[in-house]
Amino acid sequence: MKRIGILTAGGDTPALNATIHGAVTRACQRKIEVLGFIKGFSSLFNPRVPHLHLNPLYAPIPELDPTLGGTLIGASRDYVDAGDKESVNLIAGRLQKLGVEGLICVGGDGTLNGMQALCECLPTVLAPKTIDNDLGLNYRSEVDEWVRHPAGAVVPGAVEKDGFLYTRAESRDRFDLDQIVNYVTPGYATAVFVSASGVQRVRTTAESHRRIAIVEVMGRHSGYLALGAAYGQPDILLVPEHRLNVDMLVERIKEIYDLQKHCVIVCGEGIVDAKGEELGAELNSTDPSGNKILSGASEALRSVLIQKLGDTYFTSKRRNESAKAAIFTRKLGHTQRGGRPVLFDRFYAGQLGGHAVDMLAEGTMNAVSVLQYTRDRGFHLGQVYANDFRDRWGLIHARTMHPSFYDPAAMKPSQTGIDYLVPIFTRAVGADDVEVMRAELFDPSHLKMPYHSVNTDVNKRIRYLD
Repeated sequence: MKRIGILTAGGDTPALNATIHGAVTRACQRKIEVLGFIKGFSSLFNPRVPHLHLNPLYAPIPELDPTLGGTLIGASRDYVDAGDKESVNLIAGRLQKLGVEGLICVGGDGTLNGMQALCECLPTVLAPKTIDNDLGLNYRSEVDEWVRHPAGAVVPGAVEKDGFLYTRAESRDRFDLDQIVNYVTPGYATAVFVSASGVQRVRTTAESHRRIAIVEVMGRHSGYLALGAAYGQPDILLVPEHRLNVDMLVERIKEIYDLQKHCVIVCGEGIVDAKGEELGAELNSTDPSGNKILSGASEALRSVLIQKLGDTYFTSKRRNESAKAAIFTRKLGHTQRGGRPVLFDRFYAGQLGGHAVDMLAEGTMNAVSVLQYTRDRGFHLGQVYANDFRDRWGLIHARTMHPSFYDPAAMKPSQTGIDYLVPIFTRAVGADDVEVMRAELFDPSHLKMPYHSVNTDVNKRIRYLD
């Protein structure tokens, strides 16, 4: 194999450039050329196929910096539809003209679907990324637990895809952390670092002004980010995998507020009510993937608490003039996606990118480069065939956090959840991460020099298919 392509698709994460850097570094060692496709699958739909040579003379271009957040080759949410044979054939022809013999896609479950549309035309491998940590399986047989219901059926908590409703049957497998397929994805550790730091910073405001703070983190169907935010020591943690018991929540808030005169709540953006409906969903609006648009779980939760607690609860204690004044929300939002990746993400993203190159060079097709963990071996690289992530109808479902990771009575991580997190975060932040913060953030040149985007330099390197 002499030349491969690489693209980044879907939402950005802090570890994308680290993955690309790892892939390019390994390709240089194997004397393989790497073309980076601009803006993900979007470039493949363009007859001119905008791309750049990432390792001329088998050396990474200087713009490729593994400590830089985002992706220097850009990303988009365009995907290849396996049913659109005409487009698939056109894309295959364009890649052939460029001399591309294999393709690495860096992304999540949507990217994996798009990648598989091309796997019959050339070897393809996925290097995973997602801050939600929702690409993988809690155990190998998890995909067999999905049940499909006909359209129009009333099924609480169902996921709608392709005109059908899907729910999970009760698991009969005994869960063990060593069974997890793709233990953690690059981008997750940095997003947790940002989330936990945000919770700590919001805490002091709530504490000073006798208020109740609701901090919303990302993770539509998966509570992994909320679970990791427990490092910031919130008083209450709410995750999408467990339905909200409002009465129990209100009583717990009162206990905490009476004791310490403030309360900090972390909630995932996809938390659901007692009926299984998403709290923050706009019922008449959907995104391009057909999912209901979330207007804000934290705001919906705030409205519930204002009604349940009432003004008198606060005015009688002379701590705030009303419930509305006492309860506030903060969305950490896209700050979780951006910035410099921490050491854990930089190292393992690079490892997974390099492993993806090895998989292509060794003839592996339609597979995923994964990061495994066992108590005996620690973290190590592995590979899984892409179809192992598909249910019997060929769909890939977002991985949800295993229910055993959360204690719904305490509204905190369970011991199993703690055991899951500790291997990832014990040494997740490196000394260089702290040194960069100390030395570079308040560099006086930042006050004089405008920001210089990597896009400016990369644009000079873009080439096109004639």
